[in-house]
Amino acid sequence: MNASAKASDLHRREVIPESSTSTPITSVQVTPTQLFGVADNARDAGDFATAEIAYRALATNPDIELRTEARFRLAMMLADRMARPRDAAVELRRILDEKPNAPRVRLELARMNTVLGRFGAAEREFRAVQAGGQLPPDVERAVRFYASALAAAKPLGGSLEVAIAPDSNVNRATRSDTLGTVLGDFTLSDDARAKSGLGVATRVQAYARLPLGVKARLLARVSGSGDFYRAHEFDDYALAFQVGPELVSGADRLTLSAGPSWRWYGQEPLSRGWGGSAVFQHPLGKRTQIRNEGAFSRLKNLRNNLQDSTVYAGTVAVDRAFSASFGGGLQIRVSRTAARDPGWSDWTRGTSGFFSRNGAGPRWCSTAAIRA
Repeated sequence: MNASAKASDLHRREVIPESSTSTPITSVQVTPTQLFGVADNARDAGDFATAEIAYRALATNPDIELRTEARFRLAMMLADRMARPRDAAVELRRILDEKPNAPRVRLELARMNTVLGRFGAAEREFRAVQAGGQLPPDVERAVRFYASALAAAKPLGGSLEVAIAPDSNVNRATRSDTLGTVLGDFTLSDDARAKSGLGVATRVQAYARLPLGVKARLLARVSGSGDFYRAHEFDDYALAFQVGPELVSGADRLTLSAGPSWRWYGQEPLSRGWGGSAVFQHPLGKRTQIRNEGAFSRLKNLRNNLQDSTVYAGTVAVDRAFSASFGGGLQIRVSRTAARDPGWSDWTRGTSGFFSRNGAGPRWCSTAAIRA
C-alpha cells in the first residue's frame, strides 16, 4: 500500500505534550501497512502493550480484510505469547461473525475452546470446519482425528436444557365427559378430566470419565428431567444414575451402562427401578453423525402394583452440519411399556428435531417435538 492511500485507510496517532498552550500538537500519519509493521515489531520485541494498541486500532479499519488480519494476529499474540486464551477466543469469534467460512480461524477457535475446557464448543467448531469443505485432504484427516479424540477424551461435562412446556393433559386424565360401566355412564367431575397447562421442562446431565486403557474408559452419568407447573400436584420429575464402560474404535464409540432410577409425581414418590442401555455412535461422512440407543428397565410402581412394568426403548438420532453456520438434527424414539396388568401397557412414539445457527449475527437454536 503506497503513501497516497485514502484518508479512511489511515490511522492517526497524536502526541499531546504536558503544556499544550506552549507547544503545538504534533500529528503523525501512518498507513495500515506501516502500523502493521509497528505492531509486529513491538510483538517480536516483547512490547505486547504497544502491539495490542496497534492491532486494536487496525481492527477498526473499514476494510474487512485489514481488520480481519489485525484481529487474527492479535488473537494469536493473546493466546500464544500472553496466555490469554479467553480474550483470544473473543477476537476469533468476532472474525467469524463477519467471515463464517474461515477454516483457519475456526480451527484456532477450536484450539482455544479446548484450552478453556469447552470441549463441546470445540467439537462444534471441528464439525463446522469439516462442513465447509475447504480443507486440504491431509488437514481434513487431521481434523477428523482430533475431533474424534476430543469427543472421547472429555473427562468431565454436562448439559442443561430449559424450555416452556405447554401440555394438553397435565393431570394424565381422560378427555371423555363420562365413564362407561356395566351400571351405566357416570358423569366425570372437572378434576377427573384432562386439563391443559403451561409449565417449564428441564433436562440436566453431568458425567465423568475414568481411563481404563487406551481404548476403554469408565463412564458415570447422573441425569434428571422434570416438568413443573404452577399447580405442583402435576409436577413430574425423575432422577437416574448409570455407570459402565465406554469403548472406542476409530471414530466409533460404544457405551454400555446400568443403574437405578427414581420418579416423583405431584411431589410424591411414584416409582423406582433398575435398567441398562447401549449407545452406538458412528460418523456418516464428513458432516453427519448417527446415534443409536437401546434401553431396558424394570420399574416398581409405588402406588399401584398392577402398574409394575418392563420398559423397552429405542432411539435413532442423526445430527448434520449443513454448512459452517447452520446445523440440525432429527431424533425418532419408540418405547414399549409391558405392565403386570395389560390394561396399563402401551406404546409411545415420538420425534424431535432442531436447527441451529452459529455464524454472523445472532446465534440461536430452535427445537420441536411430537409425542404420541
